[in-house]
Amino acid sequence: MTPTAFLRHMTTGIAVVWIAAAAQADTLADALVGAYNTSGLLEQNRAVLRAADEDVAQSISALRPVVSWVSDITRDFGTNRSASTGFQVVGSAANTTSIALSAELTLYDFGQNRLAIDSAKESVLATRQSLVSVEQQILLRAVQAFMEVRRTTETVSLRQNNLRLITQELRAAEDRFDVGEVTRTDVALAQARLAASRSALSAAQGDLAVAQEEYRVATGRRPGALNSPRSVPQLPANVSAARAVAMRSHPDLLGAQYAVSVNEISVLRAKAAMKPTVKLQGQLGITENFDSSAFSRGGSVSIGASGPIYQGGRLSSLVRQAMANRDSARAQLQLARLNIEQNVATAYVQLQVARSSRAASADQVRAAQIAFDGVREEATLGARTTLDVLDAEQELLNARASQISASVDEYVAAYAVLFSMGVLTADQLGLAVQKYDPAAYYNLVKDAPAPVSRQGRDLDRVLRALGKE
Repeated sequence: MTPTAFLRHMTTGIAVVWIAAAAQADTLADALVGAYNTSGLLEQNRAVLRAADEDVAQSISALRPVVSWVSDITRDFGTNRSASTGFQVVGSAANTTSIALSAELTLYDFGQNRLAIDSAKESVLATRQSLVSVEQQILLRAVQAFMEVRRTTETVSLRQNNLRLITQELRAAEDRFDVGEVTRTDVALAQARLAASRSALSAAQGDLAVAQEEYRVATGRRPGALNSPRSVPQLPANVSAARAVAMRSHPDLLGAQYAVSVNEISVLRAKAAMKPTVKLQGQLGITENFDSSAFSRGGSVSIGASGPIYQGGRLSSLVRQAMANRDSARAQLQLARLNIEQNVATAYVQLQVARSSRAASADQVRAAQIAFDGVREEATLGARTTLDVLDAEQELLNARASQISASVDEYVAAYAVLFSMGVLTADQLGLAVQKYDPAAYYNLVKDAPAPVSRQGRDLDRVLRALGKE
């Protein structure tokens, strides 16, 4: 990717944020797009990835010559009295300048630098998987925030309807009390239920405010009128199929695999550090005297080898430490595999529970509605008391609340299955966003461009345009 294309890729995402902010999100896809485009956590981890990319550039630089310079201007002065001056005090002063260039190149180090490059590259791949894992967390949070706003919004509407209905029941009880059909107790019961209904409505409105704030943080905007998703996402037919996908693509598992590779390379690097290094060195210097035409010029070229003989057991300890870290990474890989398998199974169980709950709550709502209509009709005929009507209405309210929660839980559980499989990403969901290319910055810096090179100047322009410099 060219620097211009990379800059366009990065800045397009910023434009999308402002465009999205101008219109109200009304679908789950809009919420996911907002979360992807505005997440500070994603931006933070993208910066972490760019820092890891620079580790590759720094490792590559170790294979190249290191050229440095040093210069100075010196004034030597003093007084002298000796036999050669007839024991007279004689002053002296001299002004000299010198400049020197030195260069050093590692010729052979038993693969230490090459192993460092390989380790840095594996670390980059592991960091990319961490970025994917963060992306999954951001998108799942957006799903949960979206559905929670829908849950609380519908609950508030349900509580408002309940308040209106109980208000009507209270009026009916008062009218019947006026004509002597019911007692003061019936009126008091209706008044108590009315007060409880108002309290429940206030609590539901508070929950809605909390859900709206969570939505704003998760998606970068306040919620408008949210439309219900048309259907749950497409999922594998069974747990085994979902596990197979997770074992191939879950970022936590892939990241753990790359971590094992990094630690295995670290063992080789620790062993290579115990071997000698061969370097080519060169120097060139000039010294001139300001007070005369005297000067000296010269240089040197040498090939030297150096290596450890005894360092108090430090190098051997580093090898053992690297081996222990490698074993730890291998164990962590096994734990990651087991956790992913467990999480997939758990997510499927939760999805089945939510689906069963939704089906049962639909039946419960139908039955409660029939019961409520019957009880209220019987109450008008004097066969039921006000308490019976209020109880039936409460049963209907509870059934409808359960139905709302069950529907929300099903959607969240379905996306949790995708999360457990490692495929809850902008790419897999087909979101209409400018997707972040984790290789774009790497391709700009992987060859460790110098500032004076064309690639280095292009990189500087990109960083300045992004406000990173």
